[in-house]
Amino acid sequence: MSHTDLATQHCQPRKGPEHAVAPAQIAQWLRQLPGWQLSDDGKAIAKDFRFGDFHRTLGFINAVGFMANHEDHHPDIEAGYGHCRLLWSTHDVGGLSLNDFICAARVEALLAR
Repeated sequence: MSHTDLATQHCQPRKGPEHAVAPAQIAQWLRQLPGWQLSDDGKAIAKDFRFGDFHRTLGFINAVGFMANHEDHHPDIEAGYGHCRLLWSTHDVGGLSLNDFICAARVEALLAR
């Protein structure tokens, strides 16, 4: 499944460890999502974003928030003047699910516009 394929999918409710993504699949999808990395504990994917000012940073956060609400899957967000870090994980599976990669791909699609 390509980055574009991921971005066209929608999140589904995923609960329980049977929905966790296998390490080989995580590595494959991360190669398709430039700049995204596995967190130190291996339970999230993360990326840092840089912007020219706070206004653009906040606009990005609002766009991500709108998409996340629509998908009913929400990231952890760390932000400050000109920067933002997104972390996607699926707490109900104890790590990463397909939903995290769908949302990361959708963020990349937002930035490509």
